[in-house]
Amino acid sequence: MKGIPVQHKLGGFYFFYYAIVGTFMPFWNLYLEDQGFHYQEIGVLSSIAIITRFFAPFIWGWIADKSGKRMLLVRIATWMECCIWLLIFIVPNNFQSIALLMLIFSFFQNAILAQFEGVTLFWLGEKRQQLYGKVRKWGSIGFISGVFCIGALLEVISISMLPLLLLCIAALAFIWSFTIKEPSSAPQSQKKMQPLWPILKRPAVACFFLIEFVLLFSHAPFYSFYSNYLHQIGYSTGQIGLLWSVGVIAEIVMFAWAGWLLTRFSWRILVCSCLLLTGLRWVIVGLYPHEFVLQLFAQTIHAFSFGLFHMIAMRIVFDNFSAGQQGRGQALYSTMWGLGVAAGSLFAGHYWEQLSGQVIFMLAGASTLVGLCFIAGLPKSVQSSAEK
Repeated sequence: MKGIPVQHKLGGFYFFYYAIVGTFMPFWNLYLEDQGFHYQEIGVLSSIAIITRFFAPFIWGWIADKSGKRMLLVRIATWMECCIWLLIFIVPNNFQSIALLMLIFSFFQNAILAQFEGVTLFWLGEKRQQLYGKVRKWGSIGFISGVFCIGALLEVISISMLPLLLLCIAALAFIWSFTIKEPSSAPQSQKKMQPLWPILKRPAVACFFLIEFVLLFSHAPFYSFYSNYLHQIGYSTGQIGLLWSVGVIAEIVMFAWAGWLLTRFSWRILVCSCLLLTGLRWVIVGLYPHEFVLQLFAQTIHAFSFGLFHMIAMRIVFDNFSAGQQGRGQALYSTMWGLGVAAGSLFAGHYWEQLSGQVIFMLAGASTLVGLCFIAGLPKSVQSSAEK
């Protein structure tokens, strides 16, 4: 594979990583429901699968910045994912066992993306602004492949085979990781770590992370219960997979156009648009669950809910955190993601049966308005983010 350009190798790993996510996220809770878990247990298990983002990304980020061995950590974590999916068939199928496996899975899962994002940005170097979206789109394609193909496959085989499918994809990701070397431009091991507090005090950084928490809090019912919500109404796994795929197709389109938007509109306008459109998305999901066309439309808003917001996040992290802080900077982004989704999953799981899924999604839509309180702290243009 020596002749393959590095951006293709990076794109290949994103493909396999997000194929795992695209297989796990839409169908895991359906698997848990099939195994006899009720909604409150599923809500807790969903939050456990995310809760390690409170601390795991920062631990892995500190190790990565300290050792400089980012790809080694990615390989170790991917191997551990394979072991977890194998253990699903060995351990007792009860709440305590699944909760422990989800805790371990999440701990290692959080080592992968945050550090690989750093690896990608270092490998792309000065061309990251032009090439990052092109590389990262392969993750979206992998997600679509996982969602659509697995959704169709689960129409034929039992959903109880889901862990086996996850094991196969994780093994492919582990094998592919050996095609990517440590980036030579990344700092090696550090004896003294650079402090993060001066960076976190910058208004743009602090306000962005707070907005991220609010935005991901609103996403929690979607990530944890959207598939169950549609399945109860009567949607097939193929239809559910198609809806998830449409969201990621919209994300791919956004990755292609985000650079154009970032050079023509202020961050305040773009992040404000992300919040308002995301709120609209959840209201549509809540109000019109039986309208397939409207569900498709709501999924296209994922271009803003995740795609554009993620591109802005990568600019903020790379521009504000130094090379020796990138591991921890990416980890903080991942941590705030976990905090938001875990808090939202606990809330949604607790009140799902009391309030109904429709009401939960409408409350999620209203919650995005809280993020508008922090918009003023963002810079007026992309270029100003680099000012120290």
